[in-house]
Amino acid sequence: MTISSDVSNIDLTKPQWSQDTFVGRAKHFFVVTNPLNLLKSSEELERAREIVLKHQKGEKFPGITSKELWRQKYIYDSAFHPDTGEKMMLIGRMSAQVPMNMTIGGLMLTFYKTTPAVVFWQWVNQSFNAVVNYTNRSGDKPIDKKQLGLSYIGATGGALGTALGLNSLVKNLPPLVGRLVPFVAVGSANCINIPMMRSRELYDGIPVFTDSGERVGDSVAAAKKAIPIVTVSRVLMAVPGLTLAPIVMDQLDRKTTILKRRPWIGAPIQVALCGLFLVFATPLCCALFPQQSSLSFEKLEPDLKKKARAAGLNEKCFVYFNKGL
Repeated sequence: MTISSDVSNIDLTKPQWSQDTFVGRAKHFFVVTNPLNLLKSSEELERAREIVLKHQKGEKFPGITSKELWRQKYIYDSAFHPDTGEKMMLIGRMSAQVPMNMTIGGLMLTFYKTTPAVVFWQWVNQSFNAVVNYTNRSGDKPIDKKQLGLSYIGATGGALGTALGLNSLVKNLPPLVGRLVPFVAVGSANCINIPMMRSRELYDGIPVFTDSGERVGDSVAAAKKAIPIVTVSRVLMAVPGLTLAPIVMDQLDRKTTILKRRPWIGAPIQVALCGLFLVFATPLCCALFPQQSSLSFEKLEPDLKKKARAAGLNEKCFVYFNKGL
């Protein structure tokens, strides 16, 4: 059975928009990271999965339009891992980034002065980050539980050490400096959490493919390229919410009496500000680098070069891999 002509040429293994440009990648991630995807029921997700997988096999869906087919593809992409095909845990999906980070980030910025509050919110943030980094890893190999635990402890310890250490140093500095401490802690923790969570990839490699989708093997060189660019995009994702929101709050504190008259309003304002910035920062930072990144033939490991040649590649060719998110 074949798909009707108006949708038969649609390739659902690729995004709707060209990923060779930043604009195309941004359009793709605005759809994938849309928080409304979290509201899809299990039945809707399974239906999307069925449609996408059957379409890829050439099966027919009478009456389905190209618009609806793309919609189903993005529902599928929002909930299922691109390498394993497994349904991702709810809070680990990229569509959960805005609601989760706006809440955690806003409250982290609000309660940044006392040691118990710093400990609690940095722990909550790193617990969430660990879930996200595990869920959006590259490749199809499971992460060792021991490695998972070490990554979690390392990132949480790094964030707490940074936050508490900086708080003690900035007590006599302008209030704005203190408000920026959570960002520095989050940024430094991301630089620990992501590489540690994905450290197995640095030993075992991640899958690399030809441009036609044929798996060549697992490459450590690809992992060494993937992990730093994911770390950069995740740190930059936190910049607007954790730096601009404190500046706004500092101005409100200095130039108005609203926070003095209604101290309770600080938390919802900061949560809302973080949400506003994250709606744009999340997809735009995900789009900084292509999801399917490339690696030149010459940078492959010697054994992979042999496999690549057997697959018909030469020194002028590239292999491709999912960098993770």
